[in-house]
Amino acid sequence: MKKNIYHTHQCMELDATKVDEKVVLSGWIENIRDHGGVLFLDLRDNTDVIQVVSNDDSIFKNLTRESVIKVSGTIRKRDEETFNNKIHTGEIELLVDVLEVLGKSKNELPFEIITSKNIKEDVRLKYRYLDMRNKKVKDNILLRSEILHFLRNKMHNLGFTEVQTPILTASSPEGARDFVVPSRLFNGKFYALPQAPQIYKELLMVGGFEKYFQIAPCFRDEDARADRTLEFYQLDLEMSFVEEDEVLEIGEEIFYDTFTKFSNKQVSPRPFRRIAYRDAMDSYGTDKPDLRNPLIIKDASEVLKDTTFGPFKKSIVKVIVVDEIGVNSNSWFNEVVDYASSIGMPGIGYVTLMEDGSLKGPIDKFLSDVERKNLIEKFDMKTNSVMFFIANKNKKLVQKFAGLIRTELGRKCDLIDPNKLELCIINDFPMFEYDDTTKKYEFCHNPFSMPHNGMKDYQEKNPDDILAYQYDFVCNGNEMASGAIRNHDLDSLAKGFEIVGYTREEVEERFKSIFTAFKYGCPPHGGMAPGIDRLIMLIQDEPNLREVQAFPTSASGQDLMMGSPSELTSKQLEELGLIIKKENEDE
Repeated sequence: MKKNIYHTHQCMELDATKVDEKVVLSGWIENIRDHGGVLFLDLRDNTDVIQVVSNDDSIFKNLTRESVIKVSGTIRKRDEETFNNKIHTGEIELLVDVLEVLGKSKNELPFEIITSKNIKEDVRLKYRYLDMRNKKVKDNILLRSEILHFLRNKMHNLGFTEVQTPILTASSPEGARDFVVPSRLFNGKFYALPQAPQIYKELLMVGGFEKYFQIAPCFRDEDARADRTLEFYQLDLEMSFVEEDEVLEIGEEIFYDTFTKFSNKQVSPRPFRRIAYRDAMDSYGTDKPDLRNPLIIKDASEVLKDTTFGPFKKSIVKVIVVDEIGVNSNSWFNEVVDYASSIGMPGIGYVTLMEDGSLKGPIDKFLSDVERKNLIEKFDMKTNSVMFFIANKNKKLVQKFAGLIRTELGRKCDLIDPNKLELCIINDFPMFEYDDTTKKYEFCHNPFSMPHNGMKDYQEKNPDDILAYQYDFVCNGNEMASGAIRNHDLDSLAKGFEIVGYTREEVEERFKSIFTAFKYGCPPHGGMAPGIDRLIMLIQDEPNLREVQAFPTSASGQDLMMGSPSELTSKQLEELGLIIKKENEDE
């Protein structure tokens, strides 16, 4: 094997057992220090850092931090009082004989590498190759590699076949906005980048690949948020001849084994708790509940059905009881009121159960004696328990507000254990939901999902009452995976689209591949897609997905390092048959 001229060792291989050995190391100059006329530098490679020292100061002349160097020399032991227990090589140093600069760095850096995570994100992303030299940033990317390797091995061991599906595909009407790519050869026509490999993986089932998976890139033209970027990756999987429970068991194994291997946190045991969508909305105000928070939302509408209090009249009234906080200061409660206003609530009422059995609080005077008694008994209030009231005539809105208040109370009361990963499965999603804005039904989840009873009774049922074999895996308030048993019956599939306003002809035209393929024999099938980025984000306790991706776009959707999105030349636009309409340009 040819000798590597750039290094014979890496820092992590060196310790006190290597004293007096000759070594060659290559890496970056992390720091240069002058200790009373003796110059030291810290050399960082891909594994660790080592202190380098020379008896000849001229060797270190004109060096700059973050320059790439190659050093040859002898390992020697440090004086005991200078040991550095924070690094693997803390008991040794390299006495350098020869130093060669392989790549000189500018003297002025855009930011300090060691503290780059405290720098404004846009600056970090513009110089991402420097940001990556920060150990915490690099560790995220290295861990990502380990997790992907682990997941691929697990899927192969479970009998799945890895298949890559196309990146250039056709636009489809469901989900978020597509990213589109103009075609040069087919003037006026466009490809789309896949929001997910949904149709392809179903066609693989038609093609007889009974267990498929891939680490799939997904593209959605949406505004960025903490748990979503323009491009993200998922462990996409699909299985034939399965029912919901079989897919969920595979998902449980993937999540449990990955979290327990790569995280030191306490992971909820298998099987994960299963919660019907409507129960989740009623009890937690969200379909992504954080089960570390023990607070439960209860419905007090029946107790207060005869109330004379204006805001509660003819409203849905939700309550949250928090024990032992009645002794908190007025300012503490004022912060809760301020938070309620910040999320769009007109206000929030609350009462405290006193030692003498009476209630005290801003809305106590609006309650009758019967209402007071029933509230205390029905919702098991104890001395110093506080009951918060959330009321609205709109069911979705009151659920949303109650969920946000529950989360805020859990945070303020320190009820959420940061050392736990609490997983659950939300299932039995409604197939459809009514949009008050558009005044029509839309798909609640995935339009290709199998409704309960296969839509055979859709004409007899209100669309609101039709449930589907759809499910989400949720961890600590984050959606970790979505999936469904697919609807492989063409008549049922078409009827579902009819409810949201598409004719059968329109559906067959837009999803021609599926409607054609299913006519040649389609097995029952289902699958799911765990989010890779969110998985790593939770394991590493990172605040957003951008921290676990190598080259993410900024929060505004720009790649500040590469300068995208960018303009095309006139020649490129002409080849594509495109004309750019300037803003405010006349029609």
